[in-house]
Amino acid sequence: MEFKAEKKEKNMAVVTVTVPAEDFRKAVNETYKRDRNRFQLPGFRKGHAPKHMIEQFYGKGVFFEGAVNSCINETWPKASKECGLEIVSRPEIDVAEIGEDKGLVYTATVAVRPEVKLGEYKGIEVEKADMVVTEEEIQAELEKERDKNARLVTVEDRPAEEGDTVKIDFDGSVDGVAFDGGKGENYPLVLGTGNFIEGFEDQIVGHSTGDEFDVNVTFPENYHAKDLAGKPALFKCVLHEIQRKELPELDDEFAGEVSEFDTLEEYKADLRKKMEENKAKSAAAQNENKVLEKVVENAELFIPEPMLELQIENMIDDYGRRMAQQGLPLDKYMEYTGMTMDQLKEQFRPQAERNLKTRLVLEEIVKQENIEITEEALDAEIKKMADTYKIDVEKMKEFMGDSEKESMAMDLKVQEAIDFLVAEAVLKDPAPAEQL
Repeated sequence: MEFKAEKKEKNMAVVTVTVPAEDFRKAVNETYKRDRNRFQLPGFRKGHAPKHMIEQFYGKGVFFEGAVNSCINETWPKASKECGLEIVSRPEIDVAEIGEDKGLVYTATVAVRPEVKLGEYKGIEVEKADMVVTEEEIQAELEKERDKNARLVTVEDRPAEEGDTVKIDFDGSVDGVAFDGGKGENYPLVLGTGNFIEGFEDQIVGHSTGDEFDVNVTFPENYHAKDLAGKPALFKCVLHEIQRKELPELDDEFAGEVSEFDTLEEYKADLRKKMEENKAKSAAAQNENKVLEKVVENAELFIPEPMLELQIENMIDDYGRRMAQQGLPLDKYMEYTGMTMDQLKEQFRPQAERNLKTRLVLEEIVKQENIEITEEALDAEIKKMADTYKIDVEKMKEFMGDSEKESMAMDLKVQEAIDFLVAEAVLKDPAPAEQL
């Protein structure tokens, strides 16, 4: 095998691989041995026809496709590793020349790792994220807790209002025909949540217990059930019960019920402490993101399309796995939302590009700043992974190949680079409100 690599514009390259005629003939013969059982010629038992007879009957190149695939699988891993390029995409293969006497020549068009030209990355100035927990925020958290501990009280002296929980029977139809999922009995519905079709809950407000009434709505154009999308529907409804929330008093008794503290002041003090810890973590993450955004913005690099496409596909695969874990396969999600794969890819494109640019810039900073990590740090990270999967550390090391360890080491270096950038940054206090 011979190969040569030629760099092109926009971080693309073409690798030309030449497979000698002898090697290609060998691949053709191996393909014949593997696939001959698929052919049956007159006068021969299935799988026993000679190679030249099959070629005469079906064409000289009948085994070429299998042979080409075998040769590519055999030669491309070595060519891609030794061609001197840092390839960051799958190859787009084209056969340039083929024949048992000529051998095989194919080209692989690939994206190569973009060159990163760093701009200013030390001493980056950003506005410091807010870390102050206000009294209003504490009060809002207390109100959330009150709402969680509210009890429902039946209302008999007034019509239903937004925020009430009602129990209803409903029977829906489109053009006089009932449809799947359009019927319910004693169904609990919180008015104002928007859980039903737009306009449904609004038409319950104002009705009293025992009322029978019609609700007229139109299904959205993008409704997941295509046979109902955009169509007007009629729901026959009966209102059985109206319930309102009754919030507990905000006092020591409430504090004792929802926490380990005896007094409301103690509970509020603990709540403040936890909120301050959470806000500090959030602020640190925001500061980090602001610094990274500026550093990436100051850098110059171009992401080749095949590299971006691969990143988008990886993100969609990861998204699909997480959706499946929650019980909704990706194809079903797309069916419900009416989204196509092309639309999903476009949705992921901006984030994929940001992720790639950020990673490439950080890896360049690792290189420029000669950031290294110790064996102890790598061992500690492997131990964390082993603990997560409940596997012995030594066994985890055995499972991991060199490439996995190198990838983990680079992840640790990148985190060191992030810490370095934040430590070097100038975090300015926000300007007073009157100056904004």
